[in-house]
Amino acid sequence: MRLGLALGYWGRGPSPAHLELAREAERLGYDSVWTAEAWGSDAFTTLTWIAAHTSRIGLGTAVAQMAARTPTATAMHALTLDHLSGGRMRLGLGLSGPQVVEGWYGRPFPRSPLTATREYVDVIRQVLRREAPVRLEGRHHSFPYAGEDGTGLGKPLKPITHPLRPDLPILLGAEGPRNIAQTLRIADGWLPLYWSPTRWREVYALPDRLPTGFRVAPMVRAQVCDDVAKGLLPVKAMLGFYIGGMGHTTRNFHADLMARMGYEAEARHIQGLFTEGRREEAVLAVPDAFADEISLVGPRERIAERLQQWRTGPVTELLVTAPDLETLRTLAEFADPAAA
Repeated sequence: MRLGLALGYWGRGPSPAHLELAREAERLGYDSVWTAEAWGSDAFTTLTWIAAHTSRIGLGTAVAQMAARTPTATAMHALTLDHLSGGRMRLGLGLSGPQVVEGWYGRPFPRSPLTATREYVDVIRQVLRREAPVRLEGRHHSFPYAGEDGTGLGKPLKPITHPLRPDLPILLGAEGPRNIAQTLRIADGWLPLYWSPTRWREVYALPDRLPTGFRVAPMVRAQVCDDVAKGLLPVKAMLGFYIGGMGHTTRNFHADLMARMGYEAEARHIQGLFTEGRREEAVLAVPDAFADEISLVGPRERIAERLQQWRTGPVTELLVTAPDLETLRTLAEFADPAAA
């Protein structure tokens, strides 16, 4: 199980600690560093900045939102950064939800999310292979464009730039059972948002055998601290926002996942509090047991013991959100079974 550093996206502004964390992660032997986007900072610019200040560590988007760019534009970002970094790029994609797609990007959320995702990945793979001009007569994407409001003059094209790697890894953020099943068929890896190291079989209904070389890279908040309850507060704040505010009350994939993990009543309660503007109460309503199950928080000995659970399943890369260098170094130490 390799370690990755998950930096997420910016809040009010860029974090001065992110570059230091990325450089230290590379020094410690972390396999990768990942950036994200919501409706503020974008994933690719920050990742390019980190690429320019590192030399070996892998670079991933977890996740780049599909609605933000056409699939060809995303492929251009990926192949460009792959060249500039010497083949370190991993492309993590996510569809997001109706609230973000329609509210921020001003586009309709696809009525067939699985089809939209499949077409998006298909186009990116065509670009990266560069075997022929990109062509797709899809339900959500057409190349050349074939809509009635077009000119009909579109020409099939293939990238001028030769991609460095036609097999650049593509990973998908997927939460629903059908989406996960499709991810196993069309992607090189999966980016779970919440991962239970003890209940992953029943929660995600994964097959006993995954495709050869398939990457499973969940994100986990980690913090070395003496007070577990206090250390869980940032986890609960994240969960409160995602479950309460990152989606509509009638369609929130994060809340649905929490419900499938056995906390349906709690998820709906959190949504209700958040919708009413009672955000602090929503955060406090997140069960400690749930926050603890999906994180690595507490004294060094506790983290070392609980990390063993993450090794027993199919996780290939653990993407750690670490707020400080001590936590980053502790995870690197314990990632070696001999050290733990």
